[in-house]
Amino acid sequence: MRKILEKALKDSQKEKKSILGSKQVLGSLKNSKFIVLSQSVPKKMVDKIIEGAKKEKISTLHFEGSSVALGRLCGLQFRVSAVSLTSASDANIKSIMKESTTEEWWNWILLQTFLMKV
Repeated sequence: MRKILEKALKDSQKEKKSILGSKQVLGSLKNSKFIVLSQSVPKKMVDKIIEGAKKEKISTLHFEGSSVALGRLCGLQFRVSAVSLTSASDANIKSIMKESTTEEWWNWILLQTFLMKV
């Protein structure tokens, strides 16, 4: 999931086409095309963002990492709990989601293989 997502996040930072922070993302859902949430976002906030995103038909991705890792992926030196991309293409979003699903599938297979050996 990292390569395509990392490129999209860094490009959006360079072009100033992203919004950082869970409260800011929640307040700017109408301008969003794609939302990435780290594991550091509190459950209540995640629920609010997901609910709003569904109403606006915005794709969301649960990033399997902390806000520190998401910040680094964006190329920033600080924590980022949530990112909203305001100018991502549909093809780019589909690629990120597909890569994410594929990685989750392989992680599940590796876990099952490990558990069978134990």
